[in-house]
Amino acid sequence: MNKFLFLFFLPLLGFSQNFKPVKDTLSLKQKIESMSKATNSIEADFIQEKNLSMLSEKISSKGHFVFKKENMLRWEYQTPSKYLIVINKDKVIIKDEKKTNKYDMNSNKVFKEINDIMLSCVQGTIFKSNKFKTSYYENDKGYKLELIPQVKNMKETFKKINLYFDKNVTSVAKMEMIENNDDLTSLDFINKKLNAPVAETIFIIK
Repeated sequence: MNKFLFLFFLPLLGFSQNFKPVKDTLSLKQKIESMSKATNSIEADFIQEKNLSMLSEKISSKGHFVFKKENMLRWEYQTPSKYLIVINKDKVIIKDEKKTNKYDMNSNKVFKEINDIMLSCVQGTIFKSNKFKTSYYENDKGYKLELIPQVKNMKETFKKINLYFDKNVTSVAKMEMIENNDDLTSLDFINKKLNAPVAETIFIIK
């Protein structure tokens, strides 16, 4: 799977144990919807770990992430290699150390699908999508949304996607993507800033 496809599926030990079904799912959905409406921008560092079933060691990457309404995302991998992905409304720019590629979202269904999922994950509104069956869990540290793909192209790759929220549901704290071969990609957001001013120039790559 290429880097662009798995990057968005973002060490918080409390999020990993002793979950039980949420009794009041309506209340949780309302909290997540309120969070989404109140969030105009998110800026954070991220730690991505890829656990491959064929390798004993984890593959770790670090970088910086910025989201701004409407439909602007910037993922900048800083270590172990530099890799930049920017989504600016209907444009996608992918830049590595050697070249820059630009794509039109409207002419590429794959990018549009990935973009929609990325945005809904970041904003926490993916549970509204009919492309997933959602189950809700909680422990004393926070909440977990377990998303099971329901459409063919997603089911062919993903077994499930997990989203984790803190107890106050201020933003998505962690994401996990489990592939059908049990490879796992996790993404932890740290040093988060919510609704801080974000210049739109950082989403323009020439």
